Amino acid sequence: MSSSPNPKPVVMIGALDTKGAEFAFAKELIESEGLEVLVVDFGTMGEPSLEPNITRAEVAAAAGGDIAHLASGEHKDEAMETMAKGLAVVVRGLYDEGRLGGIIGMGGTGGTSIATTGMRVLPVGVPKVMVSTVAGGDVSAYAGTKDITFIPSIVDVAGINSISRAIFANAAGAIAGMVGLQRPPAGEERPLVVASMFGNTTTCVERARGVVEAGGYEVLVFHATGIGGNTMESLITDGYIAGSLDLTTTELADEVCGGVFSAGPQRCRAAPTAGIPTVVAPGCVDMANFDGIETVPDRYRGRNLYQWNPNVTLLRTDVAENVRIGEILAAALNLAAGPVAVLLPMRGVSMLDSEGERFWDPEADRACFDALRNGLRADIAVHEIDHNINDPAFADSAANTLLGMLRDAGG
Repeated sequence: MSSSPNPKPVVMIGALDTKGAEFAFAKELIESEGLEVLVVDFGTMGEPSLEPNITRAEVAAAAGGDIAHLASGEHKDEAMETMAKGLAVVVRGLYDEGRLGGIIGMGGTGGTSIATTGMRVLPVGVPKVMVSTVAGGDVSAYAGTKDITFIPSIVDVAGINSISRAIFANAAGAIAGMVGLQRPPAGEERPLVVASMFGNTTTCVERARGVVEAGGYEVLVFHATGIGGNTMESLITDGYIAGSLDLTTTELADEVCGGVFSAGPQRCRAAPTAGIPTVVAPGCVDMANFDGIETVPDRYRGRNLYQWNPNVTLLRTDVAENVRIGEILAAALNLAAGPVAVLLPMRGVSMLDSEGERFWDPEADRACFDALRNGLRADIAVHEIDHNINDPAFADSAANTLLGMLRDAGG
């Protein structure tokens, strides 16, 4: 595809007191692609070796800080916090002013923490590249729910050498390509609906998605893996979403059982709190997720376990755990400032929770349903659907319920 006409500048963020040469190298490469580069310095110690467009003093001041105080070296933790907050203010300001087409940072753990704080204030879709010493590991704490592209630095971000030269050049090319790319037209924009899905509810959600999209909406599907649920809810909180089809609330099972896919105790609160039309089902609450079979805690070793694949082991939740899941879900839905409907699949909450399958346990399901129903506000509708969650009738009921709510809300 051709280059975008008159692309907005690339914003380069980093500690120029210690990494000025590295940023100068990348800056020159980005500019050679015909792009303007705005440099923001968040270093706090020595003087910058690359002249910034926005100084460290301006970054500190954006958070109410004094760079002279921070530069003494006696307040390292305060300096990190202040520069991260200030950078977020500066970066968002550049974006709001139309002066940011993409952003790139490079650094170690401290630099990555500060830089990604600035990146996370930008909307999804804005190009974000982070060259980091921690990029080969778990970067969830740095990425949050945003689309940051991490590039492992391989060696430390400390000088230009035969390895770092190639890495920095690739990063410069990546951000230049992202910002300069002429994106295809989006076509007709439709209101956005979110849906949560897992392997064990795929049949349901795919059918429901088709019905909702036929009704004039675009459906964004999120994998309920913890980060998936949190990302979905961040878009709701940010005001992008017209309605929620939250049919896979399995992350609550992981929260209760200590599984690897927990989205935290706040899961399921965003849509009710936002007041958007919301349809909820306790999908896949029959299972909590762990890694390989050897990682399952000893307290669960005598329980009903299913090795879904070599890297995923499922625990069938019991009656007590399902009661707790139902209580948490009810408490979340009771925050509703808009229309909410709950659909209960009376013949199983997942593919494995079907009659004759490994996780079929009507008693545990009823425990969840009863706790949910008993804990809900009287004005929240509860519909018992005499089908498994993956049956076409259940999917159609969920989709049509949401479409009706959206029409009533004028969405």
